[in-house]
Amino acid sequence: MPLIPEEPQIHESAQGPRATPASGRVAPTPRPVPGPRPAAPSRPGRPGPLRPTAPAQRTPRDVAVAKPGPSGPAAPTASDTAVATPQIQLVPASAEGALDAAEEAVDLLLESGRTPGDVLVITTGEPHPWAAHELSFGEASYWAQHDARDDVFYADAAVAGRATSRPVVVVAVNGGPAAVAATALPLALGRAGALLIVCGDPQQINSVLGAGV
Repeated sequence: MPLIPEEPQIHESAQGPRATPASGRVAPTPRPVPGPRPAAPSRPGRPGPLRPTAPAQRTPRDVAVAKPGPSGPAAPTASDTAVATPQIQLVPASAEGALDAAEEAVDLLLESGRTPGDVLVITTGEPHPWAAHELSFGEASYWAQHDARDDVFYADAAVAGRATSRPVVVVAVNGGPAAVAATALPLALGRAGALLIVCGDPQQINSVLGAGV
């Protein structure tokens, strides 16, 4: 009979190993096994270094583009000054021969390659025969030819202010009051884009446009 109580003690000791499986439960819980999570941070790390390199390349490009910017505006300013000062040529001629001298100047311009539409001729005395002929058909058709810019345009100093600028302006100081020439020459200078040719008395022309012309 004393042996019977000892048997339950053995069973109680058997319960001890049951605790070991419980401890075994702790062993299988190597929760570090879900360590693929650390692998995840490595993925974002890879693209990370690539992104900074790309912007570093863009910044120098932007700086290079900004450098030519300021140099651009400086060039047009120089060209504007060149256009504002047309060349002036003086052809000495009497009042009677100024119109013929102007015709010869026009012929030389056309022979040198100038197109007829580039030339405007202004007279201070008698109007050019072409202008008188065209005005006989009315001012509308006369100024329509001016606007077309297909041919040399001849205008009297009295109406020259209505004419627009052209690359070359030729002035024939072929008479008329001195006040007309004094007004026509500065006007012609303002209408000439590249070249002003004045045919007439050098003293009269110099007194209006300045000495040394």
